[in-house]
Amino acid sequence: METGTRQKAGHDEVLMKKVAIVQSNYIPWKGYFDLIASVDEFILYDDVQYTKRDWRNRNIIKTQQGPYWLSIPVKVKGKYFQKIEETELLDEKWAEQHWKTLYHTYKAAPFFDEIASLLKPLYLESSFTHLSVLNRRFLQEICNYLKITTPITPSSTYGSTDLPPNEKLIDLCVKANANIYISGPAAKAYMNEALFQTHGLTVQWFDYSGYPEYPQLWGAFDHKVSIVDLLFNCGPDSRSYMKTKPVNSE
Repeated sequence: METGTRQKAGHDEVLMKKVAIVQSNYIPWKGYFDLIASVDEFILYDDVQYTKRDWRNRNIIKTQQGPYWLSIPVKVKGKYFQKIEETELLDEKWAEQHWKTLYHTYKAAPFFDEIASLLKPLYLESSFTHLSVLNRRFLQEICNYLKITTPITPSSTYGSTDLPPNEKLIDLCVKANANIYISGPAAKAYMNEALFQTHGLTVQWFDYSGYPEYPQLWGAFDHKVSIVDLLFNCGPDSRSYMKTKPVNSE
């Protein structure tokens, strides 16, 4: 199925397709979901090296005692060059522990029951062996709740390559029939925009500034916590505090 936005160029009609390519994260912050919602296809960049102490297997929630890391234990011993998609979970104990922490942290939140019906089965009724599969499942379920309909595609779907970083991203864009690549601003440090342009690709930078505050538990407001904080506190109104709005919201 063709995706993208049609724009007229003279007498011709051109299909403009936007993609973003990002490693999968565990219950990431709201900006990650805004990036998903801003493109026509979101590619999970999981055929690249797994990095320790990163967002792949952990994220922050806001508790009464302050910021708290929810971390999923994974098998890393001796696996120095494993890819994200190859990374296995160490055990299944983490799931019950994470859910108990979420329960005690957010049980007084306005939309706890509604969001619990979404998240609790993922923690207590699902079984995962690989981190990438787990992350994608959580991302998809949260996107469904937020009415974000962007297709989420593993990068391995387009075939793995050993190209240098910029060339690998360009290769994915070309295979996805994209002509606009949307990236977070942190990539400006290594992105070769000119190289993208030689392949007919326009690079656009996503702006994460200017988010409004929402009703939040436990002290001073913090924008950088996991999306679950927004969901428990705002429920079906969560998109009102994000940059992208549902198509039928107006």
